[in-house]
Amino acid sequence: MAMEYGHGYGQGYGREQGRPAGTGHRLPAGLRAPFEARTWREFGYVLLSLPVSIVLFTWTVTTVSLGAGLLVTFLGVPVLAAALAGCRGFGALERARARGLLGLDVAAPEPLRVRKPGALAWMGAVLKSGASWRNLLYTLVQLPWAVFSFSVAVSLWTLSLSLLTYPLWFWVFPMYGGHGGIQLYGDEHHSVYLDNPFEITVAALVGLLFTLATPWIVRALTTVDGLLVRGLLGPSPLSARVVELESDRGVVVDTAAADLRRIERDLHDGAQARLVNLAMDLGLAKEKLREDPRAAAQMVEEAHGEVKTALRELRDLARGIHPAVLTDRGLDAALSSVATRCTVPVKVEVDLPGRPAPAIEGIAYFTVSELLQNISKHSQARSASVDVWHAEDRLLIQVTDDGVGGADASRGSGLAGLAGRLDAVDGVLVVDSPVGGPTRVVAELPWRA
Repeated sequence: MAMEYGHGYGQGYGREQGRPAGTGHRLPAGLRAPFEARTWREFGYVLLSLPVSIVLFTWTVTTVSLGAGLLVTFLGVPVLAAALAGCRGFGALERARARGLLGLDVAAPEPLRVRKPGALAWMGAVLKSGASWRNLLYTLVQLPWAVFSFSVAVSLWTLSLSLLTYPLWFWVFPMYGGHGGIQLYGDEHHSVYLDNPFEITVAALVGLLFTLATPWIVRALTTVDGLLVRGLLGPSPLSARVVELESDRGVVVDTAAADLRRIERDLHDGAQARLVNLAMDLGLAKEKLREDPRAAAQMVEEAHGEVKTALRELRDLARGIHPAVLTDRGLDAALSSVATRCTVPVKVEVDLPGRPAPAIEGIAYFTVSELLQNISKHSQARSASVDVWHAEDRLLIQVTDDGVGGADASRGSGLAGLAGRLDAVDGVLVVDSPVGGPTRVVAELPWRA
């Protein structure tokens, strides 16, 4: 299939793709965690969560209680709608706070579907929206978790920094309140203080351990916050799936339109132009048939060559759309046929329990055809192989070559277009192509018999 997808593939071959020098860290992650900006942004998020959650909880409990109490009259409906609208607004602020302090980018939930203008339609849309009730649930759940995470984070940081800096405090204030050192235990009869060098050193080492461990504990706490934000303030799985399907439908429509334009262009510029010239040549030959039979015969001979060329172009065009061998004999025979047109020897192995659905079969054929064209044009390979097999509910395709490597699907190349086609049917394209080769491309498609 003579598509434009192969062009960018060759651009990736042979290019250096290593990470720039000097980007590594000299200290291990465990030692540099207390000094990282991320640690203190997460701690700031925990500190802010307590007052924010109090405001959110107060708003929700007050407005929902008021609205529920007024439901005996019509006033309860707008109050409940206002409560849910406020929760949606707070949800937007919480997503922004998580984005700024935690680096968590959560998409906004599905918008309100107000079918008619007017206040009543808007209130009905707010009350029917699942996102509104998830935002309300977040304002209720966030408070107890914020109290717990605030208490744990503040206690750990206070304890760890106090113990770590205890030698300094003991040196500055050797005697405070008539006693030297930190009191660990005390009652009416005796007390225990940390007041000798060994105990002070042990206290500082314990503080160091707590200082190194506290950032990871706070990170675990904010991970739960991230799950709450993502699960309750983001789009629901159903709405996210709908958006994904709408995007895939757009890709399919655009691809089909591009294919139709390509077919129209190939017919107009190729076979149609040749047939027009053929008709003109035959007309001239007909006029010269009586006057100069030899010249007419020469023109008919040239027209015969044009017919052969037009038939070959039409055959190639039909093969690119959907080859007859694929319809009649399946993927094994069709891939063996397309492999013979590759410029390098290709070994084809197809192990399938049956034939997949025609749409999946056509996409699999197109994928292998494009990858083999890229190998012919850009890989500088000496050999290649195509393996197709079935595993659980997936159709797996692996195309390998021993070329120069360096292919990258993230540069907007033909591989990116091929990945878009596969994604439109819940497929996946994975490219493993280190510089110097070999290149291995694995495509997964859903199996539908």
